[in-house]
Amino acid sequence: RLGLERADTAEKAVTVIVDLLEKYGQGGNCMESQMAFTYHNSFLIADRKEAWVLETSGKYWAAEKVEGGVRNISNQLSITTKIDREHPELKEYAKSKGWWDGEKEFDFAATYSYVNTARMTTTRGRYCEGYKLLNKHKGSITSEIMMEILRDKESGINMEGGFMTTGSMVSVLPQQPNLPCIHYFTGTPDPAR
Repeated sequence: RLGLERADTAEKAVTVIVDLLEKYGQGGNCMESQMAFTYHNSFLIADRKEAWVLETSGKYWAAEKVEGGVRNISNQLSITTKIDREHPELKEYAKSKGWWDGEKEFDFAATYSYVNTARMTTTRGRYCEGYKLLNKHKGSITSEIMMEILRDKESGINMEGGFMTTGSMVSVLPQQPNLPCIHYFTGTPDPAR
């Protein structure tokens, strides 16, 4: 929200978020229940002209400029070797922890998590299922199709049970500056409603 408030472009919002991350860190419980559950954050950030994916691990982060096609995030790191901006100590920290030898190509998701990046888009899971649904409609995604994807329970995108999806948002950002941006938000705890 602070990125939206303080920046007038997607890339400037990335800067706002990483500056706040550096200053304050991240953390806190992800649920209102008594169960302690935390994780690090990922963001899709877009304006009328460009889009970025920003993913974090503690104070470390990597950002990827989306150059085309479809892109999604979901409860795992997904930026691999295409890193357009990064924390200045990202690679050195990974080397100091023994996660990366400094020789092979740096892969953020593989280095900072347990994800097998070669299988990310083929192994059933929320990220993979979202990727498949987006690719199925690539080139013809409308706000209605996006809402349908976000309501999908079979894929796990719209979760039920112990962890529930509590809200979804779809934005239409026309490239023509004279056309208004339109934002749809769910008004109930279940996006299927």
